[in-house]
Amino acid sequence: MVENLWNDKIAAQFLDAAGDDDADRQLALRVYTSRIIGQDPELVMHGGGNTSVKVRRKDLFQNSIDVLHVKGSGWDLETIEAEGLPGVRMAPLADLRNLPSLSDEEMVNVQRSNLLDSAAPNPSVETLLHAYIPHKFVDHTHATAMLALANMPDVAKIVAEIFGARVVLVPYIMPGFELAKTAADIFDANPDVEGLLLVNHGHFTFSNTARGSYELMITHVNEVEAWFDNRTKSKVPAGRALERRTEILPMLRGALTRVMAKHTGNADQSAPVLDLRASDAALAFMQRNDIEELATRGVATPDHVIRTKGYPLVLTRQILADGPDGLERAIAEFADRYIAYFDRQNTRIGGGKTMLSPTPNLAWIEGLGLVGIGPTAPTARIAADLGEQTLQVMTLAEANGGFHSIGENDLFDMEYWSLEQAKLGKAKPRALEGKIVLVTGGAGAIGMATAKAFKAQGATLFLVDLDAAALETSSAILGQDHASFAVNLVQTGAAENAVEACVARFGGLDILVSNAGAAWAHDMASMPDDTLRNSFELNFFAHHHMAQAATNVLRHQGCGGQLLFNVSKQAVNPGKNFGAYGLPKAATFFLVKQLALELGANGIRVNGINADRIRSGLLTEEFIAQRSKSRNLDAKSYMAGNLLQREVEAHHVADAFVALALSERTTAHVMTVDGGNIEASLR
Repeated sequence: MVENLWNDKIAAQFLDAAGDDDADRQLALRVYTSRIIGQDPELVMHGGGNTSVKVRRKDLFQNSIDVLHVKGSGWDLETIEAEGLPGVRMAPLADLRNLPSLSDEEMVNVQRSNLLDSAAPNPSVETLLHAYIPHKFVDHTHATAMLALANMPDVAKIVAEIFGARVVLVPYIMPGFELAKTAADIFDANPDVEGLLLVNHGHFTFSNTARGSYELMITHVNEVEAWFDNRTKSKVPAGRALERRTEILPMLRGALTRVMAKHTGNADQSAPVLDLRASDAALAFMQRNDIEELATRGVATPDHVIRTKGYPLVLTRQILADGPDGLERAIAEFADRYIAYFDRQNTRIGGGKTMLSPTPNLAWIEGLGLVGIGPTAPTARIAADLGEQTLQVMTLAEANGGFHSIGENDLFDMEYWSLEQAKLGKAKPRALEGKIVLVTGGAGAIGMATAKAFKAQGATLFLVDLDAAALETSSAILGQDHASFAVNLVQTGAAENAVEACVARFGGLDILVSNAGAAWAHDMASMPDDTLRNSFELNFFAHHHMAQAATNVLRHQGCGGQLLFNVSKQAVNPGKNFGAYGLPKAATFFLVKQLALELGANGIRVNGINADRIRSGLLTEEFIAQRSKSRNLDAKSYMAGNLLQREVEAHHVADAFVALALSERTTAHVMTVDGGNIEASLR
């Protein structure tokens, strides 16, 4: 059941912050209930749904006018602020209802022309529907249970059974002027109703108080959930999971990239990011004997099509058994079907549309689960979230009469609707947009600086470190669409586990930054074997094992990739009592060259960084003080002891890693980042 999150104390805090103006106080309550709606993914997700409140305000001439504050484009209910609910003059919106027709462009223009603040975001495409319902507060959600009901063939009969005359149906019409007029007419004929259920679309409730509208919505959703619960008693069986994620997901990523490249003509086409969902419910759904037919049924609500396309790619165990060739054939067939769909529909409307990418945004994979596909981690996550909701909606509806979404014509009209397309944004992608970068020692000074530098170029980060607490802090800084994994890299199987975790989270790997290391200090003449062996485990073998695990994934993807190593100047310019550190680093220096030689034919580039005197876990303040004293220098002079006489910092090393990542025709190269040290220069 959906929880009622209304809290009198918190509501009072919003009112107190709003001051004495009644309109501002009503808007404050609108913000509060919008947020508690947005917090529950069972109600709305990823910008879905919209809310409004009608108030009286003074215009520039001090005339009292009716104003509709409605959710603005680009805002999410969960985090909305008052400015995310732009105010629109009501009178012109009311006049529009008398028109026989109105284009989407005309509607948007009238709404923008009547904003109280010309710099405010575009009001919701459903602004007119909110305006024509007379109640002060209006809530529109896409609750999972309501979507299941809205897509069932006997929806009218079931709504009457559950609600009697309290909720009335509105037939499916695309959002906009016609839907607003139709819904308003239906409401006028049923003025005592508590809500509207838009067939194949969503749910509206309304009241003259913020709490009243919100609690009606919660009540309605829970009544529908109870109806389903009384009829769907069987538990979800555990699905059979494949143990080949580390192989299948990279192969899928590579196959998607090759098919996309054929259609874009871009030989350097970036690979998409994947987001796997492998719950018992998802795995069980993938075992249904009607999965391929269900995949043609469409979306849970039309808003989803812009994120997920109208149907998923279905990959059976038989297709998976054929390896990369089978995956590529299945994706190519999907693309051919999509192109035929586009051509058919574009001809129907008289042309004028430009086809989107014909490759899938969702995959249903037998034995693996549901996979969201997108150019970046956020887009893949959104597709996966909406895909999971669709599975829930389909499961509920199919068990109680059937799932039947909108038809192909309506689907195309929504997918290629100019007002919906505007939501996707047209910003130019950054240089490493969507690239999956794994950084070892990711919570340390150099590792974190490197992660930030790659993030600035659009990369998706996966951090690996021994320190779980530090990783948690680092991940919080990077944000939700990055991930981490705590492990001791010297343990048997640690490298494979780290890379597998990255693949499970994002579907593959593009760049390994093998950075983790630690310094052991001892003179060679009396050094215990354990000291040298321990240093080799972390400073050489951990790099070697990470390279092996990463290379395995890169080969399955078949799209090239990069291995980057933090080598250190100790590899070429030994320091007194630093043999335990320098010897394995020298071996890692050779590892860079050897891997580059062997992996070039796979399109995998291998490069390294020689850095010196970086404040990090290796070079602590205490250690800097000791080294400075031994040279009769102060710490500042010691750290700036190079030709440039300036300290080299962690972000300089990070920038060098990014520069190598962007150098598309560079491999077997070790770049020096030390401010100038002739003794450590490589040539």
